[in-house]
Amino acid sequence: MEKINIPSGFQDLPNFSLIAALLGRRSRRFFMGAEIPDGVFAYKSHHEVLPLSELEKLLVVTACGGNTSWHNMIYRAQRYAPYLSNYAGAASGRTFPSAAGFHCSQTFFTDDEGVYVLENRDAPACAERDEDGSLDLETVLDTLKSQIKKIQDGRLGLPPQVPYVEPHNTWVVNHPGTLLVIPVGDLAQHTLAGMCYYLQNGVVFRDDINGKSIPGLDKYRQLADVDNPLPLTFLEQWSMAELTAELATSCYAGTLMLQAMGLGGWMFNGVDPFALLGASGDATVPGLGFRYDTDERWPYPNPTGLTGVLEGFCPPHYPDMRAAVEALCDRKFNLGGPFHHDTPGPWQNSAKVRSAAQVHSEEFRECVALQAQYVYDTFGKFPGTVPSIFVITYLQAHHLDLEFYDKFYKPGAYLPTHANHIANWHPQG
Repeated sequence: MEKINIPSGFQDLPNFSLIAALLGRRSRRFFMGAEIPDGVFAYKSHHEVLPLSELEKLLVVTACGGNTSWHNMIYRAQRYAPYLSNYAGAASGRTFPSAAGFHCSQTFFTDDEGVYVLENRDAPACAERDEDGSLDLETVLDTLKSQIKKIQDGRLGLPPQVPYVEPHNTWVVNHPGTLLVIPVGDLAQHTLAGMCYYLQNGVVFRDDINGKSIPGLDKYRQLADVDNPLPLTFLEQWSMAELTAELATSCYAGTLMLQAMGLGGWMFNGVDPFALLGASGDATVPGLGFRYDTDERWPYPNPTGLTGVLEGFCPPHYPDMRAAVEALCDRKFNLGGPFHHDTPGPWQNSAKVRSAAQVHSEEFRECVALQAQYVYDTFGKFPGTVPSIFVITYLQAHHLDLEFYDKFYKPGAYLPTHANHIANWHPQG
């Protein structure tokens, strides 16, 4: 990052404490240029809309989805020791955790200029940590900037009105001048990774919706206890819960950055997820433009992916579930993956560590694919009872209108970083 014109607010960021961020976190919705037309908080801002600067956007997006160098992985599991646990899908960590290191989500965001995706899910470490464990923030930002891809011109095609946005959010969400961060999860891949996880631990599944076993599992008795399968709905609901935690903690990390920077905003879920992904059914409301299908067996449309950007590990992006299993194994065990000996890492002998994981055998892959294909054939999609692509939480960032808070709140409604934000981040404003 160039050293010129770096605002004092950026220089002060390392001095803002975690305690101040945790105790100071609040949803602060009223932005410069906003209006609440009626009610007890009726107010029209006296300010023009002030979009976030490029640096401000980079910092918020970094907080929500930035690369944080190599992750440590899981060391041991009793059932298949001494092999290293082989659950992870990526070799690097990000600012938020992911169940067993699956990392099946990507970060999208939109502002007045366009819609973007952060392509760093499978990226190598942005940098090696210093001896004290720290990373250089400017290096992290520079790396992240190079991984941003613009996928649409103009603000996300999701009007801030009912039914696309919840009634309490129509006056504030996705308005001009705001930054909206949208973590999107590949729940198909996460569920498939979960099937691998459970099979590695000797567990297979049964179709509890239709009350029957998955045909053909008897031949895999040496891999699993096929007489005591878990319910399929457990796997799918558990996978959705795990992915929810991943997406939510991404946004929560962003909220902490808002406090440190003195920006307004909050994390929320008050947007129609199908319309946001592109399944509104209205061509004038394209959302992110994901491909989706409908079926009389399903209560909702099922988005499956955005070609070349985020393609769910399921048909139609793969010819069948066996192909999706192979793609997941490639992600894990091929060059750049967490279990390839030539992928760098944080250990004294990273090649030895990464080589210690058990590679999924042909028999293992067959067993996973058999179960996954049964789900797809039975329900018409994978997973069978939850969406293939999943969104639930979002983070909006904007410039706070302090006069609104001074009018309606007692002192202390915002932090010193908010009070001094314009002076510290926009000295020429």
